[in-house]
Amino acid sequence: MSKVKVGVNGYGTIGKRVAAAVSRQDDMEVAGVTKTRPTFEAQAAVDRGFDLYVPEESLQAFREAGLPVKGTIGDLYGTADIIVDCTPSDVGERYKAEYEAAGVKAIFQGGEDHSLTGISFNSTANYSESWGAQFSRVVSCNTTGLLRTLSPIDKKIKIKNVCATLVRRAADPGDSKGGPINGLEPMVKLPTHHGPDVKSIMPWLCINTMAIKASTTLMHLHTVTVELGREAKTDEILEIMRASPRVKLVRSGSGVKGTPEIMELAKEMGRDRSDMYEVVVWEDGVKAVGNMLYYYQAVHQEADVVPENVDCIRSMCKLEEDAQTSITKTNKALGIKK
Repeated sequence: MSKVKVGVNGYGTIGKRVAAAVSRQDDMEVAGVTKTRPTFEAQAAVDRGFDLYVPEESLQAFREAGLPVKGTIGDLYGTADIIVDCTPSDVGERYKAEYEAAGVKAIFQGGEDHSLTGISFNSTANYSESWGAQFSRVVSCNTTGLLRTLSPIDKKIKIKNVCATLVRRAADPGDSKGGPINGLEPMVKLPTHHGPDVKSIMPWLCINTMAIKASTTLMHLHTVTVELGREAKTDEILEIMRASPRVKLVRSGSGVKGTPEIMELAKEMGRDRSDMYEVVVWEDGVKAVGNMLYYYQAVHQEADVVPENVDCIRSMCKLEEDAQTSITKTNKALGIKK
């Protein structure tokens, strides 16, 4: 069977990780990646063996920089079976029109609104909804993190209500545009978009979210309070989490006190770019009391949506009908182990 050809539009924080993940799969390959300027990331893409496609007006700048260019972005549309759009937020509508005109499938990221595609994706919660679709959207890193733990719990023990507070990183490690702020900044517009975003996949769920921007670049941290449909024991919740794909349990008693240690753990695991694809839950921070559940989880904003994009490709291109089969294949290729 021929491999699905995947184009990555936007070789930045998410795009370069998606391209690397796709290149490790046995049923898909990278058709090419795009950059608008001849930056060090464009050079890195070439060094990794990816064909480079650029806007027509940027061709001369790339030639002057000595970077080989395979063609224009429009040429990539004609080469790829599906595009993973990793361009900056809020430009998706323009690119969607281009993809439609080219007759190519496309996956958008969580920075775009659900209404752009009408379908939002999470591997565990609703894999089949993107089956054969022309357009879908992988929800944001924080929403992905919430779904990773809430969906399995809801399937085993119905959830009545969720209240979550997200302590968000101020900027990615490589982003020096604004820099982390020296303080804490509440997101005063409520509810934050994360709750409605979760509901785009679990519409029956009652969930409210708040968020605080913190002066860190490493990860997001969630505090989650869940009202369950029945009483449960802490051990029962932990067993559900242990069985859940892409949920990693750690213990503060083992030295994983916070997000810096999680990033160090990812390095020790030998992960490319120190990526932690899993949502990380502190096992000794999970507590069930009657029908109330409390836990903490950490989300690596640069990485957790990457395996979701790979699974979304499989669903949209009809490569694997069963969600668990796709999840298992992706996890094995990326070194995600239970």
